[in-house]
Amino acid sequence: MQTAPDNDNNTDEPMVFIIIGKAYQKDEDSEGVDIHVMLCAPDDDSAVREALNALAEEGFLEADLDQIGTLTERPEEEPHASAYKGALTGEVAIIRFG
Repeated sequence: MQTAPDNDNNTDEPMVFIIIGKAYQKDEDSEGVDIHVMLCAPDDDSAVREALNALAEEGFLEADLDQIGTLTERPEEEPHASAYKGALTGEVAIIRFG
């Protein structure tokens, strides 16, 4: 997996993306669950694609992704600190709320 940015921005650290949204499981009447997805990717398109694949593997049929960005600092509080560490090792971390 490529973690270097695909533009002229050179970084010493891998690009860790955070994607914020709502995901819906098999029950059509479900109101959905708020999610944060953290992962390393070379660009935002790849990050979205990998996040959607990971959500599908977890049984989510649909997702509304509202925001995407890169983390500039290591999170200190859980559950984001553990998710960040997982993203650095190549995992796609899904944090569920509610």
